[in-house]
Amino acid sequence: MTATDAAAHRPLVEVDSLSVAFRGRTGTVRAVEDVSFAVHPGECVAIVGESGSGKSVTARSLVGLNGREAIPAAAALRVDGRDALGFSQRDWRAVRGRFAGLVLQDALVSLDPLRTVGQEAGEAIRHHRLEPRGRVRDRVLDTLRAVGMPDPERRIGAYPHELSGGLRQRALIASAIAAEPRLIIADEPTTALDVTVQRQIVQVLADRVTEGSGLLLISHDLAVVADIADRVLVMERGRVVEDGPAREVLRRPGAPYTRRLLAAIPTAASRGARLTGDRPASSATATVRRPPPGPGDDVVLEARGLTKTYAVRGRSGTGGRRRFTALDDVSFRLHRGEALGIVGESGSGKTTCADIVLALTRPDSGEVRLHGRPWSALTERERRASRRLVQYVPQDPLSSFDPRWTVGQVLAENTHGENSRDRRRDLAVTALERVGLSAEHLTRRPRSLSGGQRQRVAIARALMGEPEIIVCDEPVSALDVLIQAQVLDLIADLRAELGTSLLFISHDLGVVHHLTDRVLVFKDGRVVERGDVDEVFEAPSHPYTRELLASLPGQELRAS
Repeated sequence: MTATDAAAHRPLVEVDSLSVAFRGRTGTVRAVEDVSFAVHPGECVAIVGESGSGKSVTARSLVGLNGREAIPAAAALRVDGRDALGFSQRDWRAVRGRFAGLVLQDALVSLDPLRTVGQEAGEAIRHHRLEPRGRVRDRVLDTLRAVGMPDPERRIGAYPHELSGGLRQRALIASAIAAEPRLIIADEPTTALDVTVQRQIVQVLADRVTEGSGLLLISHDLAVVADIADRVLVMERGRVVEDGPAREVLRRPGAPYTRRLLAAIPTAASRGARLTGDRPASSATATVRRPPPGPGDDVVLEARGLTKTYAVRGRSGTGGRRRFTALDDVSFRLHRGEALGIVGESGSGKTTCADIVLALTRPDSGEVRLHGRPWSALTERERRASRRLVQYVPQDPLSSFDPRWTVGQVLAENTHGENSRDRRRDLAVTALERVGLSAEHLTRRPRSLSGGQRQRVAIARALMGEPEIIVCDEPVSALDVLIQAQVLDLIADLRAELGTSLLFISHDLGVVHHLTDRVLVFKDGRVVERGDVDEVFEAPSHPYTRELLASLPGQELRAS
């Protein structure tokens, strides 16, 4: 074998007994301990586990991005055949970009707000002089098309704040792969993306692997991992608890922790059963409490012919503004105690519909009625007495909380005129206990809570108003699978206990199938299919619904 052949077959990265600790004010904290693996050309290695398991710290060790407080140690850490334990910052900068491309989860934070998509995606191409200056734009456009960016000629000149979450993530992935790196490190690259875009992104990454790149995929989405990974490492509390071929680990898990992760995946088979536990949902004995069978004819909210348009900037170079139709003649009813799901791609009108139901946005035409009476047409002053009846649980609670406030203050905001401080505290404690937290959380601030705890506080805040309707907009999309399972079980329990109606918006069809009774399928601002969730998902009539279901990752895993 020649030296060139040997180089082509050697691992892109080799990790032997990696440990990473961090210096803190109170001492040293170990985040990763005794982790070993390798990534070869043409191979996808996935690392899975819940938040705090050490996945991201492990991945960042391969590109020198754990920060100055990190204390790495390893028997061996080789990157591109070189001993990386003694790398300087200059050495690491040479690795990042051309040899290794990094895709992070939070695109809004990772993308420079002062640079356009084209400038961001073209940086590595320009820096490494991979194309003549006049060809950089064409290569960036090709990369944007490859990651499924709609209308790339217009998006190339957009800034991050002008894009939806899904479009920002696609721009971030484009910036990581534009220089065609030999190693791609993707840290939760499909989180918060709808299933069709998720499929496109997974296919883009899979194509790179087929072409000879190595892929280290960090994900809490086991369904995505099942579709692309060759090997899987399962991490718990900084250690690898299971390691092997993806099919073997995911189909016949040996570690109890891996079994818990798999049992927590919401599917059609898990309906009526708890997701938390270490047995498959189909064999669980503890079932989620459900409302009385059938919602009856008691309509608590009705949307009639909702239409909403917005003025948006015209196509690049044409100037002027055009009208974008976010909702087009949308009608539906929500019954007492019912969970109604809304699914569709980014930009399909789901969140605009939620904003109108919450009376945060006025429709151009049509109306929302609450208990048969006008709701969306009222002024805020007229609506104030009934505002508590319709509450909201957001996707990102942290951005909806005042960071200066304690949890107690966040909850007290929703007590609607209760003057007694003791009474407000009692109501807050009751709400926290309902969501599995305690009085000790009242003095905590949102940033000191975990993602799952913050989502529980958001649900507790909604409960403070004793609502009849809760609008949930992607409430679990950013949570790892075990925390997601806890929150979904909590929502189901509260719905059964309180008889609350849910309008549940999600891009995750498995979550919607698990939790809801009926479903509306949105596309381009219109409802293209509606009905009983089992009937729609098992025998869809509209081509778009069939496309969504065909895009669902991990089909074999979900069927097991």
